[in-house]
Amino acid sequence: MKFRTILTLILAAAAGAAQAQNRGDDVILEMGNAFRQNNKARLAQLLPQARGHVLEPWAAYWELRARLDTATPQEIQDFFARYAGTYQEDRLRNDWLLLLGQRRDWATFADELPRFRMNDDTQVRCYGLLVQHLKDGAQAPATLADDVRRLWFAQRDAEDACTLAASRLLTEGSGRHKLGVADVWRKARLAMEANRPRAVTSAVEMVAPEVLPLIAEMNASPTRFLTKRVTVVSRMRRELIGLALIKLATSDPDNAASLLENKWGPQLSSEERNWIWGVLGRQAAQRLDPAALDHFRKVSRDEDLTDDMLAWKARAALRAGPQPEWKTLVSAIGAMGEVQAKDPTWQYWRARALLARGGDDNRAEATQLLEGIASPRGFYEQLALEELGRKVTAPARPAPLTAEEREAARGNPSLARGLYAISIGLRSDGVREWNYGTNLARPGGMGDRELLAAAQLACEREVWDRCINTSDRTRAEFDIEQRYPMPFRDSVVRRARDIGLDPAYVYGLIRQESRFVMDARSHVGASGLMQVMPATARWTARKLGMNGFTPDQLTDRDTNIAIGTGYLKLVLDDFSGSMALAAAAYNAGPNRPRAWRNGPVMDAAAWAENVPFGETRDYVKKVLANTTMYAAILSGQPQSLKARLGTVGPRDARTPEPNADLP
Repeated sequence: MKFRTILTLILAAAAGAAQAQNRGDDVILEMGNAFRQNNKARLAQLLPQARGHVLEPWAAYWELRARLDTATPQEIQDFFARYAGTYQEDRLRNDWLLLLGQRRDWATFADELPRFRMNDDTQVRCYGLLVQHLKDGAQAPATLADDVRRLWFAQRDAEDACTLAASRLLTEGSGRHKLGVADVWRKARLAMEANRPRAVTSAVEMVAPEVLPLIAEMNASPTRFLTKRVTVVSRMRRELIGLALIKLATSDPDNAASLLENKWGPQLSSEERNWIWGVLGRQAAQRLDPAALDHFRKVSRDEDLTDDMLAWKARAALRAGPQPEWKTLVSAIGAMGEVQAKDPTWQYWRARALLARGGDDNRAEATQLLEGIASPRGFYEQLALEELGRKVTAPARPAPLTAEEREAARGNPSLARGLYAISIGLRSDGVREWNYGTNLARPGGMGDRELLAAAQLACEREVWDRCINTSDRTRAEFDIEQRYPMPFRDSVVRRARDIGLDPAYVYGLIRQESRFVMDARSHVGASGLMQVMPATARWTARKLGMNGFTPDQLTDRDTNIAIGTGYLKLVLDDFSGSMALAAAAYNAGPNRPRAWRNGPVMDAAAWAENVPFGETRDYVKKVLANTTMYAAILSGQPQSLKARLGTVGPRDARTPEPNADLP
């Protein structure tokens, strides 16, 4: 047979295989849509056509998950056996365990739980702790009640598993395995603060079901509830007054503070008063109200406050004036729980407070704290480097990956399925499978070298979000090219320099906005690399003279970069070149940081820590830390995060008025 004929046959076979694969992809995509629509009949009809496809485990999972409540135990066990070791096996086991818990089938639950590898579902954990209590009783681990308490307090709504576990430990537990009435009222307070009335009712019902009508009354009008009552005697009545004050604090904090100070405070215990002053202090701090510290000063014992209240007390101390109230800051950090106190945020600010105090002992302790966190890895880690007299530099890359390490990553089924799912448009499913392979398939997840190999596989496929996030998980190794890639370098750098932007700032923002995913779309409708909102894009396009622009063009790489950088430049100019303020404006809109900047002139790191919105606070810090690292890469020179931060304060009256049209 002639060579040309052989080649023709090979190409025809390849084309046929590609067409078959494309048909298989279409089946998978249709099954994904059917699953989201809960179309059980269509899933069952399509499943045979998905057999043999690389994403068959997903197809089988969708089909069985849609009818899990009616599936037989044998069908479920057959699925576990057929797809043993896969993400889908463990995902279905997670779903099955939740269903078993809801059915109170504790024997089957106890048999299945040890096989659950991910162990990342709070409700499954609570059911598991309850089963351990039922099985072992007084012989259960000493930490059982503490674990239930922690998980129950952390859940925002009245979900079944943790609520049930808490209720059983309240009524059946004994000694160290028991939850107390005080725990239940604490849960009610936390739920009221979070504006979760169903969770409040669920908690109160455990200890005082007869007062549920009063809970409904206070939710309807906390002011009327508080003013129509004169005295309280019992613990239960005091707690109800406390809940009403917490409720009122969300809508009328001044009235709540007045009622607490002038009417109810003397009738409450010191712990109850401290908690409510903590609520009022936190709310004032979140409004950047100077009254926050006045409220916190009325707290007689910081240990009565939650970690969240203490964090806002510390932030209020940072914002107290040109110089923070260092003593108040140290007191708040000292009362925090061990985990929060060890966060780099509070390690850094405690060190700064010690340095401000002066003295050899304080300097020695501060140096030890700073050395413990100093690295290029994040915002406070970089600031710690600078406090120690070092600049931020690009770390040396780790040893090259071996052929064996690369091959292990390429041969990992979860990584392969994750990348394939992402490639055909099933991004959320692919991300979950990828994360399972790197983080959850075995206890502790992959080691550093495995993570580097997995990240490199994603980088080579230009799946930049998995490349970055996977490499970010390494503990000892630091591959700067994986963590801080620069896709589209010519386009980004040229555009940034053409309009007078620092390319490192643009890269720092894109890394945080989209992780370089070109078709990224946020829950509020922002699109593309630089996550631009359609209305903002139209306004910016008019300003830039981009005639004929339509929002569907935001998925085009160069158009998105042009619009995003153009808007960023306008925002940066409006805030007189402040990268911190401009980043906040890019995330939360310009009007909010215009208000947030009012107050004392302060270190921009302290200002950023006081941004009221958690998402924007995190965003500003990450964009600035990213920018500093990208600057080190692009310039090859040591960099200063502190220099980029500068200070933040009210707008200088000599500068031009803000652009009122800026969206």
